Amino acid sequence: MTAAVRSAAGPLLLAVLAAAPAGGVSAALALRTTAGGPDGTVTATTLTDSALSRPASLVLTASDASASGSATAESRGTAEAAARAGSAGIRFGRCSAEQDAPGQLECGTVSVPLDYARPRGPQIKLTVSRIRATGKDPRGGKRKVARQGALVYNPGGPGASGMYFPLIGVLPEWKGLASAYDLVGYAPRGVGRSAPLSCVAPGHFFKGPSQAPSYPSESYKNRRIAEARAYARGCAKRSGSGLRFYNSLNNARDLDVLRAALGERRLTFMGASYGTYFGALYATMFPAHVRRMVLDAPVDPDPDQIWYRDNLDQSAAFENRWSDLREWIARHDDVYGLGTTADAVQANYETARARLATKPAGGTVGPGQLHGMFVTAAYYDDYWPSRAEALSAYLKGDPQPLVDVASPVKEAAAEAENANAVYTAVECNDAPWPTNWRVWDRDNTRLARVAPFETWDNVWMNLPCAFWSAPRQRPLDVRTAPGEVAPVLILAAERDAAAPYDGAREMQRRLAGSALVTERGAGTHGVAGGPNACVNAYVDAYLLRGRVPEHRSTCAARPEPRATH
Repeated sequence: MTAAVRSAAGPLLLAVLAAAPAGGVSAALALRTTAGGPDGTVTATTLTDSALSRPASLVLTASDASASGSATAESRGTAEAAARAGSAGIRFGRCSAEQDAPGQLECGTVSVPLDYARPRGPQIKLTVSRIRATGKDPRGGKRKVARQGALVYNPGGPGASGMYFPLIGVLPEWKGLASAYDLVGYAPRGVGRSAPLSCVAPGHFFKGPSQAPSYPSESYKNRRIAEARAYARGCAKRSGSGLRFYNSLNNARDLDVLRAALGERRLTFMGASYGTYFGALYATMFPAHVRRMVLDAPVDPDPDQIWYRDNLDQSAAFENRWSDLREWIARHDDVYGLGTTADAVQANYETARARLATKPAGGTVGPGQLHGMFVTAAYYDDYWPSRAEALSAYLKGDPQPLVDVASPVKEAAAEAENANAVYTAVECNDAPWPTNWRVWDRDNTRLARVAPFETWDNVWMNLPCAFWSAPRQRPLDVRTAPGEVAPVLILAAERDAAAPYDGAREMQRRLAGSALVTERGAGTHGVAGGPNACVNAYVDAYLLRGRVPEHRSTCAARPEPRATH
């Protein structure tokens, strides 16, 4: 995944708030076919909660037993940790001053083993947040809404925290879910206050200006190779032998311990971006523990794709999304004056890059920061107007909007470095990576000929994995048999660059009985709880009423952003 932004979905709405990945249940599922989906036009399946009330065993499935070399011990360790957490529960109370949370947000911790093969060995504490179900009619009526349990959310990354997720319940699109569910967020292992990882001093990691050549010279490549080696050494030095335990399999096991600590017989989960991957791992490892699961902006879970090939596919997809953005800017030349064609917008972008390479704006914004600003826009089209305006103003002689949008925020340096460290550790630990630079150079030189926008920046983000010292996992083959797991709801945008659409189709092929809802022609990374009422209706029908859409359903794209100054 890319350097600038690696989380998704409701995350766009969270950003708005911040500004103010042994046995089936087929006998337990009562399925009935009903006419009319969320938009009144499709056929759906309904899961009845009474059929899902059988207690979930804490004995793990055979799938978990094949997940890694020491799997038998890890399976038993997960069962023991979950049983212990179930007995202890979570003592929620006021959040600490450091967490800087509003009063209605409750915080607590849950202990998980660092190494599931040694469940009584070193423990780490994951921070957890919650806002209880309101029980209020989201339409303002007097009826009481029955509580359905906890809805646990992960925003992706790896390295993103969901601690502020429960606050999203105040938004109109989320009030229905907030009425029926305790909204629960948490910081995965390594993130924030959850046994945080670090690979380098934050002040050395998060700074500007920097370069971002689309066609790097050999000398530039050699410098970035040296930096990647040093970064990998820093991760190993700062984390020691525990570094190997920060991986997606353990993130899935942690999720089951959290489920037990919350007192949930079965898990209701929403994962975005990377959160879809370990959500799918969870469904494979603990199929009997899944109540309902929404996977929003799925990554391709094919073991052969994790993670090197997924990143190549992502770089190719970013070129298409960058084209979408340039074409939008060109359609609004009357507002931004950046050209009436995508090529003209590209030329103006290159002009700005060249000027910033010589004289950084505000002393901090170079070509790297300009590029990062537009990578963010490629994730979320709500950012298109502000980014276009910043580029336009800069080329007209006013650098301040560009400085305001693109400058590194010193106060966020520690958080950014921590997120990057977790991202690197998880992806490097999860799977084999090429260890020969010639492979990276060959593959990405070829790709950059047709997709120069993001290719090399993605390389530098992931290159420490070529020099990683911790043992590599063998990726679990994500796959469930018919009737083995409750139907999963998958959401995807056709032109999502960070999670290319082929990944959603592959995810659906691997999770038997799952349903895919596609936002046609759209590219925002993560679609749940956003402005698309059609998508939200499917999500609400599934999570609130257990209604599973037909195998493949579609929604029209959300409106394009308005061009504004």
